[in-house]
Amino acid sequence: MTGTYLRQFDALEADATPEWLRPVRRSAMDRFAQTGFPGARDEEWRFIPVTTITQAEFAPAPPASGLTRESIAPFIFGHAEWPLLVFVDGRFADDLSSVPELPGGARAVSLAQAIAEGDPTLVQHLGHHAPVDGSGFTALNTAFVRDGGFVHVPDGEELPAPVHLLFVSTGDTEATVVHPRNLIVIGRAARASIVESYVALEPGRRSFTNAVTEVSSGEGAWTEHTRIQRESESAYHVGLTHVDQARGSHYRSFTLAMGGAIARHNLHVRLNAPNIETLMYGLYLTRGDQVVDNHTAIHHDHPDCNSWEVYKGVIGGNSRAVFNGKVFVRPEAQKTDAKQTNRNLLLGDGARIHTKPQLEIFADDVKCTHGATVGRLDDVALFYLRSRGIDEARARTLLTYAFAAEVVEEVALEPVRLELERLVRERLGAEG
Repeated sequence: MTGTYLRQFDALEADATPEWLRPVRRSAMDRFAQTGFPGARDEEWRFIPVTTITQAEFAPAPPASGLTRESIAPFIFGHAEWPLLVFVDGRFADDLSSVPELPGGARAVSLAQAIAEGDPTLVQHLGHHAPVDGSGFTALNTAFVRDGGFVHVPDGEELPAPVHLLFVSTGDTEATVVHPRNLIVIGRAARASIVESYVALEPGRRSFTNAVTEVSSGEGAWTEHTRIQRESESAYHVGLTHVDQARGSHYRSFTLAMGGAIARHNLHVRLNAPNIETLMYGLYLTRGDQVVDNHTAIHHDHPDCNSWEVYKGVIGGNSRAVFNGKVFVRPEAQKTDAKQTNRNLLLGDGARIHTKPQLEIFADDVKCTHGATVGRLDDVALFYLRSRGIDEARARTLLTYAFAAEVVEEVALEPVRLELERLVRERLGAEG
């Protein structure tokens, strides 16, 4: 359906577009027109039915109205005082958002506002981290870049509270597409926590979210990034998070995927200098006929860097999950310490997981490990709980939750962690 998006792009180009942004969009659209979407024969996409998305026709989501603060209250972790940017069907909702004045010139505004203002930090970074030649989906998002979250923390500043970017799909219109674009720039020796949520109000509507987030972590910066995807289980979601880290920086991420009929997230982190630390945790929960795919890549380009990655999956029903994790260690990246783990729990005979942890090491003075496990609940542990008077269904639920909770405990923000624990208990209780 490349032609459909070309026509939509022509309509977008007719709108007022800043001169500095026009070549960025046009170059991305040219790239998309040249390469199109990935196909079923593409090695990186072969385990998910990507043609279900790429051959469907989606229209741009129209402006939504009628939402109240009460309707989004279940998604803000009980902290309405946090800086909150709400986007409804891809558009910034000023009446639902609340952003107090931030210290030291820090900004948390809609991308559309920053584009209109020609914010110099935005102009410097937008489109310079996530490469459009990496995927047709990324190129398409860049061509249609319009709105999303823009967070900038200047050198030496620390945000007093997490910034929450909340993307709400109303489901008011069937077969619509949105292209959220986020840019997070954390300056030298700055500190920030970002929560990025994708949620749905109507569980049964078919929609397509094509999201891209760019993160620039400056020298000595500390960034915690939590990404939560719990959209409709009839929806499609494709996302890319691309992170560039400078010397001595610390990036910690947690990714939860539990929504979408087909959901794919790419998390790519590039360690651009020595003495960098990267921590990546993830949990995916699937049921029914869902397909959830996590692709990660960590690029060790310089010496004396550490990365730690743990992803867990709980796969139920006839669903399918994919984990593909890559760690690249270049010849000059001596004294790299990289660990990667993927563990999966199958809850039924119809559940499947395709897991492929990978190491590509071209240096000799390194400590690198990787591994994957796939299995069912431990019969011994199950027998132990039943011998203590716990019925089988409850025992299975407890053991499954314990498996998932181990990685949820890595979420440093307590209100977010407690809510995610509740969501996981609720979801796995239904499975039991």
